[in-house]
Amino acid sequence: MFRSRSKEEKAPTTKVTADLSKQPRDPEAPKGRPTPKRSEAQTQRRRASSAPADRKEANKRQREARRADLAKQREALAGGDERYLPARDKGPVRRFVRDFIDSRFCVAEFFLPLAVMILVLSMVRVAQLQNIALLLWLGVIVLIVVDSIGLTIRLKKQLKERFPNEPTRGAVAYGLMRSLQMRRLRLPKPQVKRGERP
Repeated sequence: MFRSRSKEEKAPTTKVTADLSKQPRDPEAPKGRPTPKRSEAQTQRRRASSAPADRKEANKRQREARRADLAKQREALAGGDERYLPARDKGPVRRFVRDFIDSRFCVAEFFLPLAVMILVLSMVRVAQLQNIALLLWLGVIVLIVVDSIGLTIRLKKQLKERFPNEPTRGAVAYGLMRSLQMRRLRLPKPQVKRGERP
């Protein structure tokens, strides 16, 4: 009864005190906020769960998110905001190519109005006008090819000078496709005037 305890008997008390220190707070202690009603707790839980209840709801949310993304992209294409542009238009290389093309006159951008004019001339039943329309077709095509070759050479040279360490793959084709569009219809909208240095 009054004898001293052995080392094995003293050890469990230290374990118990360590376990007691890890226990949560006293249930009687105030938690510092009122307990929410069950209906409030359930509505909060429903709001917190972002997973939709059924497939229709999931599709609806996906469509709304897609619409919002497309609206942001349209605004970016109209205003030139880099953050929301599509992947094909992003980056300093693509911005430089757009500015390079927009700062000069290209024969290819007048192809559509010229094609309509030549088509009208070819429908007239006068042999001389039809011959002129055929020659105009050939002349326009040759001018577009020559202008595109010169544009390609100048653009490649500028890209090598300005962006020696960045990948420029596809940039020249991107520029040529932009040069085929009429200036007013280009997206993203032109940010430089004709004759300005990009």
